[in-house]
Amino acid sequence: MPPIHATVEAVYRAESRHVFATLVRLLGDFDLAEEALHDAFAAALEQWPRQGMPANPRTWLVSVGRFKAIDVIRRRARFDASLALLSQQLDANEPVVLEEVEDDRLRLIFTCCHPALSPTAQVALTLREVCGLTTEEIASAFLIAPTTLAQRIVRAKAKIRAANIPYQIPSKPDLPERLDAVLQVIYLVFNEGYAASAGSSLTRADLCEEAIRLGQLLLELLPDPEVMGLLALMLLQESRRAARTSPTGDLILLADQDRSLWNVEQIQAGQALVQQALAAGQVGAYTLQAAIAALHATAPSPSATDWPQIVAWYDLLRQVNPSPIVELNRAVAVAMQDGPAQGLQLIEDILAQGHLVDYHLAHAARADLCRRLGKVGTARDAYQQALTLVKQEPERRFLEKQLRELVSTAAK
Repeated sequence: MPPIHATVEAVYRAESRHVFATLVRLLGDFDLAEEALHDAFAAALEQWPRQGMPANPRTWLVSVGRFKAIDVIRRRARFDASLALLSQQLDANEPVVLEEVEDDRLRLIFTCCHPALSPTAQVALTLREVCGLTTEEIASAFLIAPTTLAQRIVRAKAKIRAANIPYQIPSKPDLPERLDAVLQVIYLVFNEGYAASAGSSLTRADLCEEAIRLGQLLLELLPDPEVMGLLALMLLQESRRAARTSPTGDLILLADQDRSLWNVEQIQAGQALVQQALAAGQVGAYTLQAAIAALHATAPSPSATDWPQIVAWYDLLRQVNPSPIVELNRAVAVAMQDGPAQGLQLIEDILAQGHLVDYHLAHAARADLCRRLGKVGTARDAYQQALTLVKQEPERRFLEKQLRELVSTAAK
């Protein structure tokens, strides 16, 4: 690959969604902004080898993308008179917008999370258009088919155009009603970075960093306890990144991690935010998850983990935010507190109700508890079921290793 192509690819990875968000604000249309984005990068591949890379690539790309879009609209206006006014408006607008106080990506998240859209459409559209996740990655997070997800995104974009939804951060009085969807979006971005839904790498640092940055920006806009809780949760989870994989990229479970590799500054910052959120007296789902993460992050060893307190937090969490995933995580905590038999019964109850039957981690947890109880045949079947569902290579290798060790031990 020529050096300039590698440079443009690196800029694309670092800047494309920032450029896209600003182009959406300038152009007022998702599809036009996406087209302008690709035109701008095509121009970069053509011009940067001759002219050199600009001092501020993002500004250059926004400017070029905007002018490319104006050219497109002018050409289309010859056949559609309704576009002539839009062309004139874009010509009149100055593109000097990168220095504004509001972050364009956060602005676009709030646009996508407008109450006129359904909650699932809000989240799906934001993850796709603002954060650049693929349709398959988002569908995995929602546990639905990619085609279904793609249809939701198309409908959401059409509704934004039809309703003339403005591209702006709402006023402070209107922030709270939009907050739940925005928090969910940021958390799902973080989750995709923390445990990628598919591929050869366990994590995606760029998504984790972006989610934390957006959480910090949101906290500046709205110092709400749940914003604090979400930011705390992300910092505490991110603090373990260096210890979660081996040098060869293999998965290392929490109990086996080298805790000296954990990021102390992030743990301390997360703890402080948890305490601040709990002190506010409005305990929500993110704050409760952060409180659980803080107990894990501050335990000096696996055996010293306060499992009774973790189970108590899960008991409260399932009242605040009941879901099969919460029940699964609680079951694992119960197994650590009361023994594998109690945890296994809870997991089997979840699966018997038809929940999480397509979720590989549910079967992996069941396999582990069966293994600990000496139920070799059931454990083997559960590992094999998990392997049919897993899409991420490090997790696949981990499950295959567990299965091999189980079979080897049983054969002795």
